[in-house]
Amino acid sequence: HLQLVESGGDSVQPGGSLRLSCAAAGFSLDYYTVGWFRQALGKEREGISYISNSNDNTDYAESVKGRFTISRDSAKKTYYLQMNKLKPNDTGVYYCAAAWEQDVPLERVYDFWGQGNQVTVTS
Repeated sequence: HLQLVESGGDSVQPGGSLRLSCAAAGFSLDYYTVGWFRQALGKEREGISYISNSNDNTDYAESVKGRFTISRDSAKKTYYLQMNKLKPNDTGVYYCAAAWEQDVPLERVYDFWGQGNQVTVTS
């Protein structure tokens, strides 16, 4: 049974930090990509970052570059998004998702999605 479970979302003040976690279960492929996406109310979904499981290649959206870092813990089968210097326009529902190839760009359609986790940045 495939499963992606996000956690770590919260309400924080501007300039604060959060770490989102995505726990993966039931994955049997050798090559796949895990990406983080977000969607704010009234806006289209935005790709944030990805990491390729086979080679550790990463990429980031320009809007978060220098503030967010993606990483993984292979033993725990968990993927992380460390978010620093948060801004009000970072507010949204954050999703992790998997694509069954390596180095899948954020513009591509991912294959399997978690349930989402709310991040709110406000004074």
